[in-house]
Amino acid sequence: MLTRRKFFRRGLGMLLLPALPVVAQSLLTTPRQPTGPFYPHKLPLDDDNDLTQVEGAAEVARGQITDLEGRLLDRNGGVLAGTRIEIWQCDANGRYHHPWDAAELPTDPGFQGHGHTYSDHQGRYRFRTIRPVHYPGRAPHIHVAVFPEAERPFVTQLYVAGEARNSEDMLYRRVPGEQRHLVTATFEPTNGSRAELHAEWDLVLGVNAAPERRA
Repeated sequence: MLTRRKFFRRGLGMLLLPALPVVAQSLLTTPRQPTGPFYPHKLPLDDDNDLTQVEGAAEVARGQITDLEGRLLDRNGGVLAGTRIEIWQCDANGRYHHPWDAAELPTDPGFQGHGHTYSDHQGRYRFRTIRPVHYPGRAPHIHVAVFPEAERPFVTQLYVAGEARNSEDMLYRRVPGEQRHLVTATFEPTNGSRAELHAEWDLVLGVNAAPERRA
């Protein structure tokens, strides 16, 4: 933030520029997307933020293990702290852990299918999951739901940057071209981590963050 004005030479004199008003810039909000038919009827008993390990399962999830993290923000850039966020997606076989998914391939018992966490005081969240895979008719995607206090749930879907099937996906194509980067993340290789890939993705909701509580 500027605390003093620069002087510009104009002929033989010096001209002090008048103070300019500060205009608050609202952030572009993340587009909403449909919930889809495969939100769990019942949440799994093991429902933490690591979808790659299921309590009692002999092996970890198949697929490319991915760390997905980012921030929950309001339209003015304020952090949404202590806010529940959920993700769900199909496993590496393209199967949702849902009774309505009638595909013939078996489900992966090492994949949790759904998970949740809460944003921290900086609005940050983190999940360990797999890079999403496609199933018939859809590009790879992760379903996401956020539950801001005193607001209706916000639901969207996250897509993979550079994925060829994005151009054929009906729901991705519904997002205006200039907004598609808001529902897209780059899944990059990691170094020295159990996760093979890493993706960073911020969500901006059209709400106002609750004022900070003071003791």
